[in-house]
Amino acid sequence: MDVPALTAFHSISFFGFYLPPLLLWASVALIPYVLARWAIGRAGLYRFVWHRPLFNLALYVLILGGMIFIGGRGWL
Repeated sequence: MDVPALTAFHSISFFGFYLPPLLLWASVALIPYVLARWAIGRAGLYRFVWHRPLFNLALYVLILGGMIFIGGRGWL
């Protein structure tokens, strides 16, 4: 019998608080996001970006989605 994918994501207990896995993934994704922003700013690539806050949001969502896609395989 095959288990549906959504049942593999259980809440995680952290000092008695139940946290959804997405919150933990989002906090871990901040580290590569900050490093990517620093590298893009240091290389001067922001001058090619029309809307910097929108670009930063899209960058964070892509990093978060990539981390969940790659790291979530071990949970299934």
